[in-house]
Amino acid sequence: MKLKRFLLRYYPPGIILEYEQSRSQMVKTKSIDLLDLKPETDVDALLDQIAQKEALITPSRMEQVRQLIEKLQTKLSQSDDHKFFLFKVLRAHILPLTNVAFNKSGSSFITGSYDRTCKIWDTASGEELHTLEGHRNVVYAIAFNNPYGDKIATGSFDKTCKLWSSESGKCYHTFRGHTAEIVCVAFNPQSTIVATGSMDTTAKLWDTQSGAEICTLSGHSAEIIALSFNTIGSQIITGSFDHTVSCWDIRSKRQLYTLIGHRGEISSAQFNYDCSLIVTGSMDKCCKIWSTDNGKCVGTLRGHEDEILDVVFDYTGQYIATASADGTARVYNAVTHQCVCKLEGHEGEISKIAFNPQGSKILTASADKTGRLWDSKTGKCLQVLEGHTDEIFSCAFNYEGSTIITGSKDNTCRIWR
Repeated sequence: MKLKRFLLRYYPPGIILEYEQSRSQMVKTKSIDLLDLKPETDVDALLDQIAQKEALITPSRMEQVRQLIEKLQTKLSQSDDHKFFLFKVLRAHILPLTNVAFNKSGSSFITGSYDRTCKIWDTASGEELHTLEGHRNVVYAIAFNNPYGDKIATGSFDKTCKLWSSESGKCYHTFRGHTAEIVCVAFNPQSTIVATGSMDTTAKLWDTQSGAEICTLSGHSAEIIALSFNTIGSQIITGSFDHTVSCWDIRSKRQLYTLIGHRGEISSAQFNYDCSLIVTGSMDKCCKIWSTDNGKCVGTLRGHEDEILDVVFDYTGQYIATASADGTARVYNAVTHQCVCKLEGHEGEISKIAFNPQGSKILTASADKTGRLWDSKTGKCLQVLEGHTDEIFSCAFNYEGSTIITGSKDNTCRIWR
């Protein structure tokens, strides 16, 4: 094996090795994840650890690796006092929006709507690039195939999912087979598979190249409303109104285990970055953390007084943020399960929560018509994003954390920079 070059990954911190396999001369990549890297980390000790573990990094390359680590540390130590201002109000659709999502770079974003369309927007100018038409009912679930960003999947109440070119707006495939509304969609990291979750109690996997159905994941006894691939694309989880989450192996298409323990419908489920943990949020007012080794529950996050509507890991997988119908959000340590801080100030339920890539700020979207920015360590409210005239149900940061979009039932989308 021959090392060709290094690539830097800021969020979460890591170094990507691009190397050539000597026989096949195929170029492959592997990553050195530096999830625990801090500005004060001892670089010499870290270099020793990397040298012991990674044969591709020879002594002659160590100085280069040192410079990359120091560059990451500089990025981590930058102060994050950016204040957001309203940049554009997009009268996006003639009926309420359902969802918003950025491509990886944040150069464009998409909006889904009750008006049966999905629209692609240029973030820098606020211009509409394409309208994706063809669904016969609400476009409820939308996703970019990040990190590539050249394809979009739309899941609809018309029981179909469509795959589109984000560059031309052309429809590549229409995936048919579900017998009820599609309410969640996701791409695997390799962008070779689209997963759809439906009110018909099943999830399906589809081949993005051929448009063929790969398999149906059956086993839930109620609607599937959440699905998520792990970061290497080897597994997928499905969360259901039957109070359980199932974990499936992509290669064998078999169920590995079922996460049983919640006493209410699942609202959200996600893997952490290194694929060691799964977090689930439920209408039973609790979140649970599960080990991916055996599917056992390793912790329960309590404290909310009403349903959990959204739950997310930060980019490193070390912290968890929860959003609740009780109008508050909380941050927990994913290892100790202790509550780090409580985010109080909204006057309505919080339906969506997101960490910025740096992990220093949290964005919340609420039925009180505002979005809020919070300090993730102290819980202090840093900013209130005001102006929407109806509830905000969707919000997102771009990859750099420098731009925010908020989507509202007032039929508009707002860009904040």
